[in-house]
Amino acid sequence: MPDRPRPAKTGKTGKSSSRTQPRAGRPAATVSAATAVPASPGRPAARAGRLDVRKTYKLFIGGAFPRSESGRSYPAASPDGTVLAHVAQASRKDARDAVVAARKAVAGWAGATAYNRGQVLYRVAELLEGRSAQFAAACAAGEGVPEAEAERAVSGAIDRWVWYAGWPDKVAEGAGGAHAVSGQYFNFSVPEPAGVVAVIAPAAPSLLGLVSVLAPVIATGNTAVVVASEPAPIPAVTLAEVLATSDVPPGVVNVLTGRTGELAPVLAAHMDVNAIDLTGVAAAARADLERLAAQNVKRVFAAEDDWAAEPGPARMLAFLEIKTVWHPIGV
Repeated sequence: MPDRPRPAKTGKTGKSSSRTQPRAGRPAATVSAATAVPASPGRPAARAGRLDVRKTYKLFIGGAFPRSESGRSYPAASPDGTVLAHVAQASRKDARDAVVAARKAVAGWAGATAYNRGQVLYRVAELLEGRSAQFAAACAAGEGVPEAEAERAVSGAIDRWVWYAGWPDKVAEGAGGAHAVSGQYFNFSVPEPAGVVAVIAPAAPSLLGLVSVLAPVIATGNTAVVVASEPAPIPAVTLAEVLATSDVPPGVVNVLTGRTGELAPVLAAHMDVNAIDLTGVAAAARADLERLAAQNVKRVFAAEDDWAAEPGPARMLAFLEIKTVWHPIGV
């Protein structure tokens, strides 16, 4: 017998699947390059025939990427008003959670050898180098600067991270030492990390400024709660992704995105924060934060840096405590 034509495959009910056959009078749904979702900053556009996977920009707390407990977000836009993404808007509760995570990480990070900390930080620089094009695109879009300028800023940020990565096993030589004293004693000055440091990052340059205030804090054994640039937060979240895939232990760096005016007072007044860097706060607004920080005698640091200039050890020394040790000779 001649072969009969096979009927089309059907579902369990015997009807043709709606996925393979559109309804009468209605064309099948297709995705063209013209209708594809535009790419996120620093990511290539979607290929024709598929939708781009839209990225969600969350907080970075304790090595995880939670949404804000308030459920809020805010638009991160370029200077011309183009919305680039919606990022999580951290609340006061998120700030407190970040401090708890940072406190848990203090013992392990401060207790690691200085050589080990330097190796961990150098690994971060390697990962930054591999994603330099992504960072440059994000900085150019968020800050509205030419691509060449953004590339120079990203290269400067990577070089600065490498510079600080070389300091952990050397800073004790400059900040500490043995002293000659009158008496049968040895006298030593030993630098130790302050503990949990809140860092208010400058608004721009979003990556170079962030690296310049964050790297010296963790290079000296502190843990950090960072409030990212409010107008250009995307590079900070991308840096958090790098940290999450590097050897930096969870909780050593915690990144909050949101309103600086809402988060800075919470961290300045927090009793478990040992120091705060107010570089990213306008000079006129620092006095109120300094009064809040005085409640538990926090170390307060702020400087109007030229981000293009060569770095120095001042930012590392600002977050070190000097312990003096007296030891009897012959004991």
